[in-house]
Parts: sequence; C-alpha cells; structure tokens
Amino acid sequence: MTHRILVVEDDQDIGVLLKESLMRAGYEVFTAQDGQRALELVNDSLDLVILDIMMPGISGIQTCKQIRESSNVPILFLTARSSTLDKTEGLLAGGDDYMTKPFSEDELHARVIAQLRRYTIYKEKREPEEMFLVGGKLRVNEEFNEVWKEGQQIMLSDLEYRILKLLMSKRNKIFSAQNIYESVWSQPYFYCSNNTVMVHIRKLRAKIEEDPAHPAYIQTEWGRGYRFVAS
Repeated sequence: MTHRILVVEDDQDIGVLLKESLMRAGYEVFTAQDGQRALELVNDSLDLVILDIMMPGISGIQTCKQIRESSNVPILFLTARSSTLDKTEGLLAGGDDYMTKPFSEDELHARVIAQLRRYTIYKEKREPEEMFLVGGKLRVNEEFNEVWKEGQQIMLSDLEYRILKLLMSKRNKIFSAQNIYESVWSQPYFYCSNNTVMVHIRKLRAKIEEDPAHPAYIQTEWGRGYRFVAS
C-alpha cells in the first residue's frame, strides 16, 4: 500500500524538495502552502501530515488544533523554531513529532517511517472500535453520536442524528416517511406522522446542507420519500 502524505510548507523551494524526496521513497505526496489549504486537503485517506509552524494566515499550531478536531492522522512539525517552549507548544497542540530545520534527508525519512508504523498499529487497534459513516463532506461517528462537516462539529438533536444515520446507512435507498418514522420514533405510523418527519428533515437540512432549498445530501423523491446522495 502506498502511503499518502500531505506536506504543508510556505517556502516553495523547501516544499518542492520535500515532495521530491518523499516521492523517491515511494510515497504519494500532496502539498499546501498555507494552513487554510491544508485543512481543505485533510481527509481520511491521509497517513501523515508534515506541517510547518510559521506560515501566512493560519499558523501551523492553529492548523494542527483544527485537524485534531476530526482526525488522528500523525502530524510531524518541521520548522526553524527550535526552542523547548516551541516544541512543547507543538506537541500540546496535537503534534506527534517535532523536527527542526535544517534537517537531513535520512533523519526525515526515519521519522516518517516511525510515524507511519505507529499510525498503522493504532488504526489496526482502533478501527474495530470506531465506526464511521462518510458521505461527501459529512462524517458520522456511530460510536459517539457525533457529526462533523469539514472539521467542524454539527450539533444535531437525537432525532436528527438518528434520521441522518438511517439515511446514510443505505446510501441512495429511498426511505418512505413511514420507514423513517417507525425506524426513528419506534412508534406506529399515522398520516399525521408524515408532517413530523418533514419538519425534522427540514431542520436537518438547515444544519448540514450548503443550500437547504437545493439539498445536495438529503433529496426528496416526490411521492416516495427521501434518500441520502453523496459521492
């Protein structure tokens, strides 16, 4: 399996050197020159983030904290800041390792290998315990009843969460209002129950959709019900 690494470095020359070095070692490498772009690229397919601290806009420390809100991907700080205080700040922010510039290629590769090895072991231990439903920009943690969108937690009511989980569990399947009501409310369905489902779908869309009037995730199949659509 080819490991996927994100390099976040505002110095273009250093970024190119890092990318070429890691690609020669057989890794698939992505790059970003600032924290905001890095946050856009972070997803579950990444195996490691190499992160500079001093960057324009969002600092490496703040970028690390935001990544940690939704991901346990290893983060290796690579920076010119070498004081004990700087290292402590980076590790407390959620970093896994800290390497200072200038650096040798051999040391870099050794630290990368160490982090990837630990992460592989960690995932093997954790994956059976944590279950996620992922669709588009949404990520649902079935163990802790949490919903995240682009690294930001979305606060849903228990009923909203259960509706979303039901629809995401069988993507593209059409669930009638009766299916949803009896599954989520665990009560017999009556005609008036249709309005109850519709109101909760509307509230759920307002929280997860970019444009609730033109939903991308929860789509209505007129006369049939609702379905979750996402790549």
